[in-house]
Amino acid sequence: MPQLVQKEEIPNLKIIPAFVDNSRKWRNELEYASRLGNEYKGKTAITFETTLGPCEVETTVWSVTEEYLQLKGGIMIPLQSVIQVHY
Repeated sequence: MPQLVQKEEIPNLKIIPAFVDNSRKWRNELEYASRLGNEYKGKTAITFETTLGPCEVETTVWSVTEEYLQLKGGIMIPLQSVIQVHY
């Protein structure tokens, strides 16, 4: 079970690549999450890999690039670290 974290805690975590790189799969899912967050203020639960094990944050996704997803406050999570996405 992933450890729940606040988005403000993410810069203090050491994010590492997930065991399986599903960044292409998650990119499409996170683009939808970005629309959900920007248009409807909906939150998305994102599980990502860290040196402490899987962590999960529930937040709005502001944008998605080729390699990162961006949260409010300029917080970036590498797509290759994403394990799961839930709306």
